Amino acid sequence: MAPMTDNMRGALFMIVSMMGFCLNDALIKTVSGDLPLFQAVFLRGVVATTLAGALALSQGALHWRIRGRDRRLIGLRSLAEIAGTACFLTALFNMPIANATAILQSVPLAVTLAAALFLGEPVGVRRYAAIAIGFVGVLIIVRPGSDGFNGYSLLVIATIIFIVVRDLSTRRLTPQIPAALVVFITSGVVTLAAGIAAFATDWRAFTVAQALILAGSGLSLTLGYVCGVRVMQVGEIGFTQPFRYTLIVWAIIAGIVLFDEWPDLWMLVGSAIVIATGLFTFYRERKLGLKRAPADPGPPAAGPQAVRDVS
Repeated sequence: MAPMTDNMRGALFMIVSMMGFCLNDALIKTVSGDLPLFQAVFLRGVVATTLAGALALSQGALHWRIRGRDRRLIGLRSLAEIAGTACFLTALFNMPIANATAILQSVPLAVTLAAALFLGEPVGVRRYAAIAIGFVGVLIIVRPGSDGFNGYSLLVIATIIFIVVRDLSTRRLTPQIPAALVVFITSGVVTLAAGIAAFATDWRAFTVAQALILAGSGLSLTLGYVCGVRVMQVGEIGFTQPFRYTLIVWAIIAGIVLFDEWPDLWMLVGSAIVIATGLFTFYRERKLGLKRAPADPGPPAAGPQAVRDVS
């Protein structure tokens, strides 16, 4: 057998990362009928934050001194993460997991548009066209005004806005700040906020089975984090990033197996449009990146990478 290349390893890490995020969503959705939202997020977050802290400690990231500008950016990132988590999980608890995930696949398009508008990053006519078509795909999934319209879809769209704020804040962080530290702080802040909200509103007794499900959700979320970081450490970004769209495949499988949620034709058509336009933007970025790259660019700077850490 031929040895596994770095690109193949990166693709495998991306697939496993998306599986981890999807399993996290599916597991926390299974307890949505029995536990309040903030209580579920808090209990899951205790596990996820503990594991993220252990990872940061093992990498020596906890000793990093965060400067004033980075503190403000991490604070903004954490607030966006709190709002995005609340919006997405509220929607997830009230709509099919595949539909919510499909809408969320437009995040790369939204981030590309926001980076052009607010950070001055170059985006050509073709990619603007791809972004517009991708958002048409989102409208096909949401179908406002139709009999099958689910108002909670608007919360997923709000989630996308908060993810854009989070990712643009991440991009402006000092490149050398450890990714594990950013993940640990963000996870801790989200867990603390959920804990305060849970104890201030409605706290219910939970069973051992529910605790194990939420522990599994936290483990899955951490798996998504870790593999998402590993993706950025091996292989070429242009090769590995398209495998991000395997998330919708995992979501469809989880919806069918765990919730008997079968995707309809419009959801599949809209998802195909969003994925196709997303792949095109990756292709264009890779092609333009090769034209802009110097002869000897040197090693890339280490730093936090944007992974799908909402929910």
